[in-house]
Amino acid sequence: MQRSLISLAVMAMLGMSAGAPALAAAPAAKTAQVTTQLPRNAVPTHYAVSLTPDAASSTFSASVTIALEVRQPTSSLTLNAADLKFSAAAISAGPGQAAQAASKIDVNAQKQTATFHFAAALKPGSYQLKLDYTGAIGNQPFGLFSLDYDNGGARKRALYTQFEAADARRMIPSWDEPFYKATFALEATIPSGQTAVSNMPVASSTRLADGRQLVRFATTPRMSTYLLFFGLGEFDRATAVEDGVELGVVTQKGALAQAQFALDTSRAVLKEYNDYFGVKYPLPKLDNIAAPGRSQSFGAMENWGAIFTFEFGMLLDPRTATQADRQTTFVFAAHEIAHQWFGDLVTMSWWDDLWLNEGFASWMESRTTARLHPEWNWPLRAVTTRETAMERDALATTHAVVQRISNVDQASQAFDDITYQKGESVIRMLEHYVGEDAWRAGVRSYMAKHAYGNTVSNDLWREIEQAAHKPVTAIAHDFTLQPGVPLIRVADAVCKNGKTTLRLTQGEYSKDQENKQPLRWRVPVVAQTVGGAAARTVVSGGKATLTLPGCGPVLANAGQGGYYRVQYAPPAFAALAESFAALPAIDQLGLLADSWALGLSGQAPAAGFLELASRTPLNAAPEVWERIAQVLAGLRDHYEDQPEQRAALDRFARARLAPVLARIGWDAAADEAAPVANLRETLISALGKVGDPAVIAEARRRYAASATDASALPAALRRPVLMVIAASADAATWEQLHATAKAEQSNMTRIELYQLLASARDKALAQRALALALTDEPGATLSAAMISSVAVRHPDLAFDFAQAHYAQVESKVEGGSRSRYFAALGKHSADPAMIGKLRAYARQRLAADAQGDAKTAIAAVEYRIKVRSKRLPQIDAWLAQHAG
Repeated sequence: MQRSLISLAVMAMLGMSAGAPALAAAPAAKTAQVTTQLPRNAVPTHYAVSLTPDAASSTFSASVTIALEVRQPTSSLTLNAADLKFSAAAISAGPGQAAQAASKIDVNAQKQTATFHFAAALKPGSYQLKLDYTGAIGNQPFGLFSLDYDNGGARKRALYTQFEAADARRMIPSWDEPFYKATFALEATIPSGQTAVSNMPVASSTRLADGRQLVRFATTPRMSTYLLFFGLGEFDRATAVEDGVELGVVTQKGALAQAQFALDTSRAVLKEYNDYFGVKYPLPKLDNIAAPGRSQSFGAMENWGAIFTFEFGMLLDPRTATQADRQTTFVFAAHEIAHQWFGDLVTMSWWDDLWLNEGFASWMESRTTARLHPEWNWPLRAVTTRETAMERDALATTHAVVQRISNVDQASQAFDDITYQKGESVIRMLEHYVGEDAWRAGVRSYMAKHAYGNTVSNDLWREIEQAAHKPVTAIAHDFTLQPGVPLIRVADAVCKNGKTTLRLTQGEYSKDQENKQPLRWRVPVVAQTVGGAAARTVVSGGKATLTLPGCGPVLANAGQGGYYRVQYAPPAFAALAESFAALPAIDQLGLLADSWALGLSGQAPAAGFLELASRTPLNAAPEVWERIAQVLAGLRDHYEDQPEQRAALDRFARARLAPVLARIGWDAAADEAAPVANLRETLISALGKVGDPAVIAEARRRYAASATDASALPAALRRPVLMVIAASADAATWEQLHATAKAEQSNMTRIELYQLLASARDKALAQRALALALTDEPGATLSAAMISSVAVRHPDLAFDFAQAHYAQVESKVEGGSRSRYFAALGKHSADPAMIGKLRAYARQRLAADAQGDAKTAIAAVEYRIKVRSKRLPQIDAWLAQHAG
């Protein structure tokens, strides 16, 4: 699953059918070792589902016949079921055998289970359980849900499913846990003129006497329940063939042209993955289905053979699409197609090992983007990925990559920066350690051995270690079984006879535990003198000595492949600062990242980042300037109610960033590199935020001119200009944007405009946006996003509003995200009162074992308070001396 990437917070900073594969034998299951919330007395093997949705009434009726194996004598069967009403239940030993009706049906809403009791006990053996039931179609993206949208001036409704982590039970009573794999045969009775999509191709379609269609899909391979998909609506579909697989894109009517890049991407990525994994994609087709709306927790979902993607992550409207949008489309597809192997073909046994799905899909997404689009400089993004993980991992509330998950709420909360970004970063480090060829050989062996089965992390490490002939498991365990971020300290280097000797010691980077006893890791370290050859070692037991060829400033974590921070002694940092312009771009990014993070945590001078920013040459890589702009714009948020100090920061930011924008210009050059286009967006937004008068004036000029001249606001400039306008809006401008949003026909553009309405700095306008969010006007899936956008600049206002209107807001957030959503609204606050509010919310609304995100939000607030009180004075002193 691809987590949702589009938000103003981010933008501001920037039985098999003939066509199905023959099933490989699944590996022997270690059932007793796998977590389950269901009795172990039976195991499903096949689901035959018959579904009749009624979109107009938001209900459905259905029946399912489940082939199962009873493992031990029992008089009851317990399945997962949520919000389903049963009208009949019976079990038989097979077709033509006498059926025994259930004597009693117990539904436990809290546990999301249904237990079917039988008067005559069931002996071990094969059975078929037939259930008839009805359920609800929701308007938030979980279970079977509807999305309403405008198409050509007409209001339309489409249906989709989203079952991860545990919402298949809302459409099918089932063993709704990843370990219980089975095959699925789905049929649906649908209105004439509509198109149904599922994991497998349509096997038959029959016109019924009442004009409806009965559509039957081919049987799926053996897979987990959360990967089943059903979509229904007035769709268009385009196809291409790659390596014998039919690739498709499915959109609302009239939008197919906007999906062409997604289709081309699917072809290139599928070919790449077929080669990399050594196991061909096993299904006859792979669709990518674009859906209007959005979610608070995800942007796309890897349903096997039927990827679901919100339109912003798939469609490119030529009127509005930017280079960043094009990259998002590619990244989303690369991530979800990677899941067709990591997650779908081979699935974690339980949610403890979710990172085997998400960390690997994230890593494959990055690797493949770099290979297929080298012009995007994607390897430089690895530093940002690592930083995202480390900032979460350095809080006391962090968790290990492999974490203990005991219930559904915890499973939903596991889709976080540790699972995705730390997982990806650790994989990158381990691949560097063992080598690309050995790593791929291990992955190929893992895929072949565990196809159609379930695994735990050690199954992967076993194959990698066997292929690499290196002790990778011990290092992997250090980084995945315990939380936290290693800190490698580089003492003063000693140069003798043309060689430099380093003494390395290992501590721990922590944002909120200043006297923490550091954990111990075995850390693969790469170091070099600037311009010299790299040397490698593993820091074990907390220390190591390393000899480098050459003399000069020493750079540790050269190439930035390691998951650790580097702390330099002051003379060593000063020498690197002097040589900063000569460093490769990726190492400039790494040094900036470490100096910023360690400066804010108190483990290095707080102004170290500003020192490096002041030395960055104008012709530095766009990604380096993009990072500097993001940090300076973000630092400004810490200066609320400190106008004099904020003005000094703004002067410094303008002095550094304005010349960079002047160098690249407002309008793109004919052969402009893709990273330059991204930098321009970031610079305009950042300079607008720090009050650059020329940028604000030009943004307003272009916005005003665009009313009569569309060329004044080309697609590449539209978003950053509108962000500057919306952030600084007065009441009249806000009303103008509101009118534009209401009149907009494109669903993607409409969503963006409503989020812009929630980005105003003016508190009164922020309050208006909150009120608007609870009306029907924005749309059912957008309301929560608007409140989140307000929370970026007005966290206390947004959190208080959400608590005051809790029931209304809760209804606009998908079920699995609620425990995360409300806490996240307050995490940007620096008001000590927010800590008490978050604790009160957690006590009142959350179970004790589902409070992880609330605790993390509290830790984030406490950290912001510490930064303001302890670090800003150091930054102020540096600015007073250097900012003029």
